[in-house]
Amino acid sequence: MLCALGASVCFGTATVLQAIAARAAGPGTGTAAAASGVDAALFLRAVRQWRYLAGLALDGVGFVLQIAALRSLPIYTVGAALAASLAVTAVVAAWLLGVRLSRIEWSAVAVVCAGLAMLGLASGEEGHRAGSTALGYAMAATAFAVLLVGALAGRLPGRGRALALGLGAGFGFGVVEVSVRLIDDLTPSVLFTGPAAYALVLGGGAAFLLLTSALQRGSVTTATAGLVVGETIGPAAVGVVWLGDRTREGLTWLAVLGFAVAVAGALALARFGEAPADGGGTG
Repeated sequence: MLCALGASVCFGTATVLQAIAARAAGPGTGTAAAASGVDAALFLRAVRQWRYLAGLALDGVGFVLQIAALRSLPIYTVGAALAASLAVTAVVAAWLLGVRLSRIEWSAVAVVCAGLAMLGLASGEEGHRAGSTALGYAMAATAFAVLLVGALAGRLPGRGRALALGLGAGFGFGVVEVSVRLIDDLTPSVLFTGPAAYALVLGGGAAFLLLTSALQRGSVTTATAGLVVGETIGPAAVGVVWLGDRTREGLTWLAVLGFAVAVAGALALARFGEAPADGGGTG
């Protein structure tokens, strides 16, 4: 649980730094970016800034902690903890950027913490049911579908495009969560012949591209809400149904309540998926 919370802190802080850098990088000038809603060159512009590089470093640390957490906790607990990174983002934005949180938003931060506390009390160990090869291929297909979502997002109206980008990124990160659980053998001959490793790389890369584009374009509040839904509900269901994730005996109700409370609190803080327009420079 400490690893899951540590990953949440890393991802939440990285969001603020990357949002500032993505907005400072400015929109792309090519017709492909305008047509698809996903600016692949945005990463190359943003990565020249120290804030984005610092965010990437934090993302790397967070990913390692996420993997450690997924090896010990059910997916639904880790997913809720990662969604709670929005609470971290809100607090960091208030500290570094001078963003003023309302009483309702501070209450939402407290609600997220309460939900995670309930999950921590109710969570059992990770399921020990081995995922099938078919599930690995399903994750790879989902990762490919995430790329298609990004390519088609630009054809939707502004709010619909933001929601599509957010949901796509959420599903991509969900693929990463499930794929980590499907990889049991790190021997190269086994690792590179199974679909889970490819699903992890493709899903994570596609999700990162869509999320970076969402941080720079359109209604990021809507996109972040989609992100929270996409990276929590689907992977949690996969963990329970196919991988055997369970709660402590007699505490299923507390786990369900804690999951719902944590996700609801995160959704209430969705606007902190982006930094204020005047929150950062170009350095």
